[in-house]
Amino acid sequence: MKTSQCIDNEGKRVALFPGSFDPFTRGHESIVRRALPLFDRFIIAIGVNADKRSFLTMEQRKAMIESVFKGDPRVEVISYTGLTVDVAREVGAGFIVRGVRLIQDFENEKHLAEVNRDLTGIETILLYTLPEYSHISSSIVRELHRYGQDVSRYLPEGTNLEAF
Repeated sequence: MKTSQCIDNEGKRVALFPGSFDPFTRGHESIVRRALPLFDRFIIAIGVNADKRSFLTMEQRKAMIESVFKGDPRVEVISYTGLTVDVAREVGAGFIVRGVRLIQDFENEKHLAEVNRDLTGIETILLYTLPEYSHISSSIVRELHRYGQDVSRYLPEGTNLEAF
């Protein structure tokens, strides 16, 4: 087992929050806001999956997330391809933060966390989604939007899919 350097070279606790965020929902925002007090630097990493057709472009997703956290210097938004643990190492993250909505999410995240820790020593922190957001997923938001439904209640306050 490898051990992680949980503190970066500047003495900061750095976390990586990976996902496709297509779109970024109130559930995602809640995870970030609840995790922020634990870290000095929080990197939201938008994963690029070449095999998947995106609803929003990378630039739109990045702009949406940056608008939610504007004014908070602890939050950075990046995009990446490849393995999450590789980008975590590149940015000096000692932690990966993940949200868990369902028991299936927990089982998947547990296996990934074990592999990531074994490969790199990077710890994964799982935060349970608040009950009021547990039914929200990016895929449901995309589907509702596709059929003309108002999805604003599922998105962070002040964001609007049409603006992106």
